[in-house]
Amino acid sequence: MSDSPWTADDPAPGDFDADLATIDPRYTELRDGDPAALLRIMVSVEGEDARRLERLADARGKKPGEVVADLLRDADRSAA
Repeated sequence: MSDSPWTADDPAPGDFDADLATIDPRYTELRDGDPAALLRIMVSVEGEDARRLERLADARGKKPGEVVADLLRDADRSAA
């Protein structure tokens, strides 16, 4: 793993704050986010895990992505 946030696989929050602070405000603008925007995350599932996810989705009459979303919501509720 790289020690530099510029080449790290997973930069930490704040890693680029000092660099961003050097940007002249004339060259930046703040924008409100788009509430209709969607975030898509690609998840790689292989082998038996992929077959298991497919079986779960088929059994529930859902798409695999919907099953993953359900699992995330359940895990979030359990952690609260």
